[in-house]
Amino acid sequence: METQATETGCCPRFDPQPWEEVLLEWKEKMFVKATVRTFFFMPLNFGKVMTRLMKHVDAAGATVPDGLGLSDHRTKWSMDIYVAVDKPVDGLENHTFNGTFFSKVYEGPYNQTSAWCKDFEAVAAQRQLTIKKWYMWYNYCPKCAKAYGKNYTTIIAAVDQANPQ
Repeated sequence: METQATETGCCPRFDPQPWEEVLLEWKEKMFVKATVRTFFFMPLNFGKVMTRLMKHVDAAGATVPDGLGLSDHRTKWSMDIYVAVDKPVDGLENHTFNGTFFSKVYEGPYNQTSAWCKDFEAVAAQRQLTIKKWYMWYNYCPKCAKAYGKNYTTIIAAVDQANPQ
């Protein structure tokens, strides 16, 4: 899956099936990073940060595979956003992710996030996975969630496997 033209002119339509309860092996998966100010975990300048980020990505001729953007809620006051890219982007912080990641898709309003996290922990434990680091992928902005009629959130975590198969 690659970046594609969208019906809304904003977020690409999300297909949850390839991300539902799967283990992902990432080797040198490229991302660009930016920081978003938050107030009790609610983003304040997300749109402005993403606009700046995407201007750099577009200017570099890079694409965003799968529309993948991971949020790392570091504190109540800030979160880091990692946007997947297909090549390094000058002028931005470039990072690579390596290792095993587990993903699970949820649908509904953001106020269900706590329940989703508890469920994610239970599913990971059932699969004998130890969560090392959590990321949230908010698949749609509010405008696109309304347009598409769904509000998906994918939890993706770096994990260790107790009994690799």
